[in-house]
Amino acid sequence: MTKLIFCLHRLPELSALQFQDYWKHQHAPLVRELAPILKIRRYIQTYPFFDEKLYTASKVRGGAAGYDGVAELYWESIDDLRSTATDLDAIKAGRRLLEDERKFIDLPRSPLLFADEVVVVGSDAAESL
Repeated sequence: MTKLIFCLHRLPELSALQFQDYWKHQHAPLVRELAPILKIRRYIQTYPFFDEKLYTASKVRGGAAGYDGVAELYWESIDDLRSTATDLDAIKAGRRLLEDERKFIDLPRSPLLFADEVVVVGSDAAESL
């Protein structure tokens, strides 16, 4: 599977609660609607929570401030993802998503990473690395 990891920072004028509410109730249904056109096979939204004991893991690493959320989008293959770059309907769908993202995501501060996923632990773990 090919994966996009999108580390999100909310717009400064939004509270964390407003950001999460918009992302869950406005943006997620739009992604669900457009997923077939964009050949998206899976979409996951990850929301942070704060726990003082768990915060130590970031603190001891000298980690930067966290994100307001992480989106993960999956495609069956890199070819499926690439094919959306030349499909007119997919291009229009991508523009709709970007327009909506501008309403709640601080895009310049929210990095994207395209990657291949290798499961190390779990029922679908790779036999060898």
